[in-house]
Amino acid sequence: MADKKTDDLISCYSPGLADIPAAESAVSYVDGKAGYLEYRGIDIEQLAENSSFEETSYLLLYGELPTAEQLSAFDKTLKHHRRIKFRIRDMMKCFPESAHPMDSLQATVAALGMFYPFPTNLSGELDRATIDSVCVNLISKLPTLVAAHARMRHGDDPIPPRDDLSHAANFYYMLTGEEPYPLTARILDVAFIVHAEHEMNASTFSTLVTASTHADPYTSISAAIGTLSGPLHGGANEDVLNMLDEIGNVEHVEDYLNKKLLNKEKIAGLGHRVYKTRDPRATLLVKLYKQLTDKIGVDTNYRIAREIEKLSESTLGAKGVCPNVDFYSGIVYRKLGIPTDLFTPIFAIARVSGWLAHWKEQLGHGRIYRPAQIYTGKFGVPYTPVDKR
Repeated sequence: MADKKTDDLISCYSPGLADIPAAESAVSYVDGKAGYLEYRGIDIEQLAENSSFEETSYLLLYGELPTAEQLSAFDKTLKHHRRIKFRIRDMMKCFPESAHPMDSLQATVAALGMFYPFPTNLSGELDRATIDSVCVNLISKLPTLVAAHARMRHGDDPIPPRDDLSHAANFYYMLTGEEPYPLTARILDVAFIVHAEHEMNASTFSTLVTASTHADPYTSISAAIGTLSGPLHGGANEDVLNMLDEIGNVEHVEDYLNKKLLNKEKIAGLGHRVYKTRDPRATLLVKLYKQLTDKIGVDTNYRIAREIEKLSESTLGAKGVCPNVDFYSGIVYRKLGIPTDLFTPIFAIARVSGWLAHWKEQLGHGRIYRPAQIYTGKFGVPYTPVDKR
């Protein structure tokens, strides 16, 4: 009973929408073959070397680098909105101690929409103040939500944010109660920059699909957080650390890789849907780690990771399977003393700027996402009364 429509769909079917354009965007550009990434036309390496997360967020949201006055005003506004409502904290107190930080973050971000109502009728053009307030609220409050839950699940009181610290330094302070060393703050700041945006990935697509229904932006970002939590997306950095712990020693790397390759199993942190060479963000994170180890020494995890990369070059590397951003991000965070299950929430703290940049870009398009499917079921099945089944 298949018709021409079905035949046409089959001819253009791409599992997972691989390589199917779903939107037009000017936010970021990725060249997977060359291993190149730009935010608004600026090389990620230049931003990592010279920018700050606050400035990078402004660039993503507004399309150009801010003047000194614009950056100062944006930074001041972000700092002013870091605090969260006490009812949000009360809600977190009711979460089970075993709750994963990503589940807590998804729930509390969704709850923010009840405290900061957003217009439901988007047929007209939204004023800039309304849009800006959403972006500032989410970028400012995500670090506070993550740090508060991280402390409360261990019975500790949340630490209020400080307005004299940068975005990255303040998060570290709220998490640990200690003001970070300048190098620690800078490393975390650069990690935020390299995770802030990466074109049409799964969580960005979730943002756009949810927003296309005119759901409020807090719901859209909550959907993105849920998508990011999966081990094939943001959760991969936790898998890398678990793998390194399982290997345990550099001498065991070769046997581990051989078994994985023999069984055709995926190796955590290697390979990317877009990059067919080394992920440029992985390269930047290695530079950060080296700066850190110059101060406090190299650990076993890094040695194991480098050995995996070295031994896999001749086998997987030739097939375009190389280290991605998750391969080294967890090693950096662990070196900073951050618990493993906070790696993906940190990813969300950074990526929210990119999600919001795409959300802003889609506003006013008025086109709901409604992809087609290829039906593979039966046709013309008669109904059988229950007494004859």
